[in-house]
Amino acid sequence: MRLLECLLYAEYQVYVLVSSAARVVFDTEIGVKLPANPEKASDYLVNHFACADGQIQVFGKDQWFSPVASGSAAPKQMIVCPCSTGTLAAISQGMSDNLIERAADVVIKERGQLILVPRETPFSTIHLANMHTLSQMGVTIMPAAPGFYHNPKSIEDLIDFMVGRMLDHLGIEQTIMPRWGYNS
Repeated sequence: MRLLECLLYAEYQVYVLVSSAARVVFDTEIGVKLPANPEKASDYLVNHFACADGQIQVFGKDQWFSPVASGSAAPKQMIVCPCSTGTLAAISQGMSDNLIERAADVVIKERGQLILVPRETPFSTIHLANMHTLSQMGVTIMPAAPGFYHNPKSIEDLIDFMVGRMLDHLGIEQTIMPRWGYNS
């Protein structure tokens, strides 16, 4: 949610691809019951973030006619956050059984920037092999492993560390997390 907030604040058009598991994570971890219907989920997020209509658009796992499903309309940048190791495995093998996997496949084939944020721990040899395969393709593997050198005081500080790193990698100006060696 913090990543979405920052992208919307920076006035980006955001496409959100939601799996069934993601809706469970929303509910379990932040108490948000994201509607299963993509249009209702879009409305919920537009209202939650008070952003412009259409600035955020949610797609379901089977919406194959969405812009992100085709190389002719592929986004130049994509983050899968959080990224299950199952999704990571499917992406590493070019399997596209849902829109998240297809969109990631499209970003890779169109030579865009893909960032995957796995948060499984520990990683098995299979997980690491899949990450290695993707890394060799130019995918950024950014485990949800925040640093502590900024002396975090809250969970929000840890989240901001990770979101700041993601925004840095996307080339989006951010002020939520100071860079190493800077005071602000």
